[in-house]
Amino acid sequence: MRPRKNRRASRSAEKDKTAAKRTLADLLNIMATLRGPSGCPWDKQQTALTLRRYLIEEAYETLEAIETGTPEALKEELGDLLLQIIFLSRISEEAGEFRFSDVVHTLSEKLIRRHPHVFPSARGAAPLPKTALDVTSVWRSIKESEGKYINRTSVLDGIPLALPALERAQRISQQVARVGCDASALNPLWKKMEKELAQLKRASRKSSRKTGEEELGDLLFTLVKWARLRNISAEEALRKSTWRFSERFRRVEMELRQKAKTMEETTREKREDVRNPAENAVKKKGRKRH
Repeated sequence: MRPRKNRRASRSAEKDKTAAKRTLADLLNIMATLRGPSGCPWDKQQTALTLRRYLIEEAYETLEAIETGTPEALKEELGDLLLQIIFLSRISEEAGEFRFSDVVHTLSEKLIRRHPHVFPSARGAAPLPKTALDVTSVWRSIKESEGKYINRTSVLDGIPLALPALERAQRISQQVARVGCDASALNPLWKKMEKELAQLKRASRKSSRKTGEEELGDLLFTLVKWARLRNISAEEALRKSTWRFSERFRRVEMELRQKAKTMEETTREKREDVRNPAENAVKKKGRKRH
């Protein structure tokens, strides 16, 4: 006589199996299946070159989740970013170059080697760094000993071309300042900014787009230098300013929708609330006093 199956226990076991957390091994197997003979046509078609744009997009979406999102949003975006790393590693494995496990091993070894102040096995006789600034000096020395800079002919080598323009400008400004070729005081920089602004004003009265572009670029680069001296990230500052403007714009849009109006139909004063809320608030306050 065959024993009767305990259906409830069977369903419970099945539910437990479904609820079990997926592991990194599962993720690697899923990626291999997607790229396999019976996998997804889109996934099989991708190369390292075609994935470049997605890698950048996912990095920015992760950044957005850090700044404005919830832990749940950050968790999802980190997963999407990890997917790009898994994807690229799988493509390299298929080409016989390296595996994801090699990426993990290389990174682990690098972290230990570059933190001799934390891992005794990598310490040697060098004095222990006491500040974050000391640590960056240690990293620079270690990179030099690794031959990271051996093929570099300029202090600007190694700054990625694909960086956002403001971030790259600030990195370049930092590098040239290290060798004494950039402003190290705010007062001369203010004069430089005033000069660049005057040149941009003159350029705005001319019809040459090229001249205007050059003068705008010079002013932006000078502003980036100012940000460096104040230990401010120009990229972060602009991103946050853009986010504040977007939030104001959406808020005004929502108010207008509730009144069945569009931005085009509203008053100039309301549009100024979006463009310059602080200045407009002061003007309104002044009018009320009179």
